This record gives sequence, structure tokens and C-alpha cells, in this order.
Amino acid sequence: MTIKQLATSVAAAALIASPAFAEVDFSGKTIEWVIPFSETGGSAKWANFFAPLLSEELPGNPTVVVKFMPGAGSTKGANWFQEQEHEDGTLMFGTSGSTQFPYLLDDPRVRYEYSDWVPVMASGTGGVAYLNAEDGAKFDGSANALKDIDFIYGSQGATRLDLVPLLAWEMLGMNVEPVFGIKGRGDGRLMFERGEATIDYQTSSGYLGASADLVAQGKAVPMMTWGALDEDGNIVRDPTFPDIPTFKEVCEATEGCETKGEAWDAWKAFFVAGFPVQKIAFLPAGTPDDVRDAYAAAFDAVRNREDFATIASKRVGKYGVFVGEGAEKATKAGTSVSPEAKAFVTNWLQEAYGVSLK
Repeated sequence: MTIKQLATSVAAAALIASPAFAEVDFSGKTIEWVIPFSETGGSAKWANFFAPLLSEELPGNPTVVVKFMPGAGSTKGANWFQEQEHEDGTLMFGTSGSTQFPYLLDDPRVRYEYSDWVPVMASGTGGVAYLNAEDGAKFDGSANALKDIDFIYGSQGATRLDLVPLLAWEMLGMNVEPVFGIKGRGDGRLMFERGEATIDYQTSSGYLGASADLVAQGKAVPMMTWGALDEDGNIVRDPTFPDIPTFKEVCEATEGCETKGEAWDAWKAFFVAGFPVQKIAFLPAGTPDDVRDAYAAAFDAVRNREDFATIASKRVGKYGVFVGEGAEKATKAGTSVSPEAKAFVTNWLQEAYGVSLK
């Protein structure tokens, strides 16, 4: 599905107001928003940004508390959420591309099914890769001068969202050794800050929240973003970081890197699955329509605040926010890839990292 088709589909599925949600009242209650990552990453910053705004718009103005359940690259929390059922509307779960990718790749550790959950909000994001100051001084818009350098990268796992940067760096001919096992991208940034890693990437909220300060201090050099999609599905510069080149641009400038063929098609497919619809808020299976509609209406009110674009650009970036039926359609777009892309990535994971998903 192209971004144009997604936008058209979402627009056609605009939120239909229902008087039922007016009967829902969360007065005096606490909403627990569970995030399956550590408190230092982009998903934490995303949830912490939306939580107080959601509190203001839900009926009864409940307290919305963000809680963290990291482990196994987010599959621990997702497997836990799969076992939860609706009780009183006070439990919500947030996923990221690192939750979507194991699902897309049929990872045997996955015991969750997206179609069982009730999506009420989905939002896109971007990603920025950056280098340490010493190696960054050699970056000239291509990776040609970086190919003889051995980089270290703190990774949640090759089957997580990290496969997007790992495959990109391999396509550029770079030697990047991942250290697997971190609980969130924020932990990868801390490795970079301590000098234990020499290359890193963060989603937009994580980059805006901390990594941009490293750049301002001269401790990091931006290399590239993954880009964004225009209405025709073409990769263009990320609107949040218009001055940073995209991976496509860096690839085109680098000897031996191709923006066509199997590797490129697979990379782009997983980029599309992992970023334009990257973070999704769910209610548990069995949530009744009135509760679902109350959340959808609240998120709709949040995105329509007069100051939303301004405050969002500083905290989570300039990306679309889908609600209600729009969130359902966006979720379907973000949890599907072609059989060809899936086969390529499955083979690449086996060859590059010895990761077997069979």
C-alpha cells in the first residue's frame, strides 16, 4: 500500500462520532499505558508525550501512567498483552516497529496476534543514524571513506526494527558489528555516549529527546535519515530533519550501493512497515465499542489541538496521527510485507547473523 493509498483509505474511514462514548466515564481512575521497552527509548518519549494530552481529553480526565515492561526486544510485553482481556478500559499497550518485525518474520518467540487487539491511535516516525565525532569527520555524504572502519552498534536484535539500519549499513559496504541484547534504543544511545558503541540510530522522538544534544555538543555527527514517503510512495527527506540526507541519497553517492534490485526492494518494504506507521496504541481484546470510541475521540481531540503541531514537532516529530478506523487501516498497512521481501530478509538474517526463524 502506498502512502497515497493509505491516506485515501484513512480519510475515507474518518472517525464517526457516536453518542455511546459520552457514557464512558473514567473519573477517579488511572489508565496504565504499558510500553514493552525501557524508559530511555523513543517509545517511552512517544508515550510520555501523548499521556498527559490523552488525560485531558478522556471522559473524567483520568490519570494516565506510562509503565515499562522491557524484554526480548518487546516480545515479552507483547506476549503478556496478548493474554489480557478488557476489564474496565484502564489498560492500554503501545507497540513499535520492533514489535511488528518479529511478527512479520514469523519469529517463533511471537505468541501475539495483532488482529486480536483494538488499535485506537497510530503514528508515524522517522529515524536518524549518526557517527562518533572522529569517524563523522570522514563522512562526506557517501560511505566511501567509512568502509575500512570497524563500527560497534548496540542492538535490540536483528529481527527487530534494527534490521533497517543493519541492512542499510551492509548495503553501503560498512563494517558494523552489532552487540545484541539491549532492552531499548535508549540503551544503545547510552552505549554510544560511553564510547562502547561508535555508531547509533534513534527514532525521531529518541533523537530529538537526547541524541540531538550530542550533535550540538560536537560528540556525534548525523549521517542519514531513513527518509519519509511522499504521496506516490517515493522516499523523500524526512520533514522533521530536512537538512539531513536520506539513506537513498547516501546510497546513490556510495560506490557499490544500489537503489534498485532485491536488497533495495526488501529494505524499502521493511522501512515502510516499520516507520510510516511505527507506533500504535492498543486496547485489549474484547474492548467494547463505547470504550474504543471514547479513546479514539480523545486521540482525535489531541491531534486537533491548535498547538499540537508545534509541540509534537519538538517532541515526536512532524508525522501523521491516525485514530479510530484510520488507526485500524494504518495498523494493517504496518503489519504486512510482500512474500519476496520477507524471503530476502529471512535469508539475509541467516547469512549475516546466523539467525534462523524456522
